[in-house]
Amino acid sequence: MAQDIREQVRARYALAAVQGGGDAGCCGGDPVGGCGPTVIDERFGAGLYGAQDAAAVPPEALAASLGCGNPLMVAELRDGERVLDLGSGGGIDVLLSARRVGATGFAYGVDMTDEMLDLARANAARAGATNVEFRKGTIEDLPLDDATVDVVISNCVVNLSPDKPAVLAEAFRVLVPGGRFGISDVVAEDHLTPEQRAERGSYVGCIAGALSRTEYLGGLAAAGFVDATVEFTHTVADGMHGAVVRARKPGPQDA
Repeated sequence: MAQDIREQVRARYALAAVQGGGDAGCCGGDPVGGCGPTVIDERFGAGLYGAQDAAAVPPEALAASLGCGNPLMVAELRDGERVLDLGSGGGIDVLLSARRVGATGFAYGVDMTDEMLDLARANAARAGATNVEFRKGTIEDLPLDDATVDVVISNCVVNLSPDKPAVLAEAFRVLVPGGRFGISDVVAEDHLTPEQRAERGSYVGCIAGALSRTEYLGGLAAAGFVDATVEFTHTVADGMHGAVVRARKPGPQDA
């Protein structure tokens, strides 16, 4: 079952990369034939970025934005920090992160889809970004060493994973002590059952696989995070919301 979900996600996002992302991307609607430029959905995609961020990246990276928020508004990146984007897609959040952390910082992206990795690397070349690296891998088994990054970001990707405890555990592992987890994701209201979430949209459409607020907070705590919060930002379906999810890996200040 998990492998089937992963392959469905891979195929859909590979198509999105080949088609240039489209205006809405994969999240949200379920257009026939996968992701494409025929569906415009203001709940997802490039429209969730401000004009300044949109102007700072190649148009190809903006067009390939498939998320449900702007995680850089969440993460509050600082000069010199090392950032990891889970499910980096066409690279928009990695490129924006690289600009914010400056020449002394670095931004990594991890994605399992070859077509997205090719697109992201091409976008990095167009942007002239030198402090970025895109690595192939799954977000359940990250290709980074322990305590590698200061911040983990993600844009509407954790909900696509069939093994969310592994994703949260891996994010915790690669963060330095005191590191920050700040992502955008789709989150369900607590009263919705998994079956009710599936009625509102598909897994690959970023709906059926969403955690509830309480499930998210519990999962973060189980992984070892502290100070976790889930803040709804906008409605994407009945009882389903784009959300900001924040947490912190304990550090010296917690001793």
